[in-house]
Amino acid sequence: MTRYIIIEDEKFAFDELQRMLLILRPDYELAGWAQSVEEAVSLIRNNRADLIITDIRLADGLCFEAFEQCMTDTPVIFTTAYDEFALKAFKMNSIDYLLKPVDEELLSGALDKFERNLLTRIASEAYARLEKSCMSNALKSRFLIQSGDTFRYIETSEIALFYSEDKVVFLHTFSGKRHIINYTLEQLESVLDSQQFYRLSRNCIANIRAVKKVSRFFAGRLHVTLSPECPQKVMVSRSRAAGFLKWLDGGC
Repeated sequence: MTRYIIIEDEKFAFDELQRMLLILRPDYELAGWAQSVEEAVSLIRNNRADLIITDIRLADGLCFEAFEQCMTDTPVIFTTAYDEFALKAFKMNSIDYLLKPVDEELLSGALDKFERNLLTRIASEAYARLEKSCMSNALKSRFLIQSGDTFRYIETSEIALFYSEDKVVFLHTFSGKRHIINYTLEQLESVLDSQQFYRLSRNCIANIRAVKKVSRFFAGRLHVTLSPECPQKVMVSRSRAAGFLKWLDGGC
């Protein structure tokens, strides 16, 4: 059951919100009501809620003060008679920003958006658990990827290279598609076939079939040309060059 809390200092506005929620989502459960920043802090800390519906201006301050005192990732629907706080609201866990008096149809749309986001979060958590489970396999024959709410897999043989950019790891296929994956390059090294894949540099692991040309470079390094190309220049360091050439020659 979805549990929600309301932060609202006007009794009439609270009654209206609860009335509409009973109509729109009779299966939702009210977990509590706060009328001030102080009460909101206590309510958020002591109640497990899936959704917060809050007015912005309260009798003793702004609702943002409560969120600053007790950090929460619970989704929030803001209601207010003022629109000057919209930007600040959307920088938080905002689902929607509804002007008072709250329209029932707009509230219904905000609840629909909350439920879509909730389903996406549940799917993402399931995806992370599945990926973690897959990590226990000695060698991976395929990788699970996500596109929006859709999941599919890519055979390892279809993958040309993996590379990291700004702390994000990408999987790049021979067909030219790239996807974000929840692995580090260190984790990938332990689950990929070392005869098929090699850690060329700090930022790149490549399939042997993607290696098109290797050229000697300054200071004993090697410049590797891949197809498809890696977005970054791939250089094998002097210390790894001998091992890489042995790998190219079919060595361990």
